[in-house]
Amino acid sequence: MPQPSTPRKSPGRPPRISREEVIGTARRIVTEEGVDRLTMRRLATEIGSTPMALYHHVRNKEELLILLLDDYAAQALRRPELPAHPHERIVVVAAAIHEALAACPWIVEVLTADDLMSASALWFVEHIVDGLIECGLPPDRAVHGYRAIWYYTTGEIVVRATAARRRADDDRATYREQVFGNLDPNELPRLAQVADRWAPLTGEDTYLNGLRALVAGLLANC
Repeated sequence: MPQPSTPRKSPGRPPRISREEVIGTARRIVTEEGVDRLTMRRLATEIGSTPMALYHHVRNKEELLILLLDDYAAQALRRPELPAHPHERIVVVAAAIHEALAACPWIVEVLTADDLMSASALWFVEHIVDGLIECGLPPDRAVHGYRAIWYYTTGEIVVRATAARRRADDDRATYREQVFGNLDPNELPRLAQVADRWAPLTGEDTYLNGLRALVAGLLANC
């Protein structure tokens, strides 16, 4: 007599995941491995779920990156006390942006690679543009001025972060160090004069000095 078949167990539903878990795991991936390694499939695997389950929280990678930006802005962006003078206000606000971004360089990679931004960061943009206008720039030139400050700020962070990774991965002399160690003083006398100090000099943190010079240049004719 045939035995009754045992009903097959259907696979259970994936465990429920929270938005906090999604953001936390995504942040860990981009911090440790970079933005390019973050995919919906990779994130689902790390959480122990499925890509479909993630779509209850985020529709795609772009929305996920926006969530990461907003989360970081809420934690790291601190609105500074604003000086009365608009010139100094520009410097203080831009320096606050730099401080927050320098602590987390992958944020700069996201902001400069895609047309993404955190809405909570617009307060900082507002006060830089407002300060430039108060100092005498018309609105269109104030926007151009903000762009110059933004490019200077993010560029400085990217260069420093890249150099830091290079030094961490390989302690051998860089190609630039080799070149500067063999400069011809007859052809390049100024560079040869400072060649032995080039690396420490260019490694100094001169962001604020450069920022003040940039703002002064933007407002030179006002």
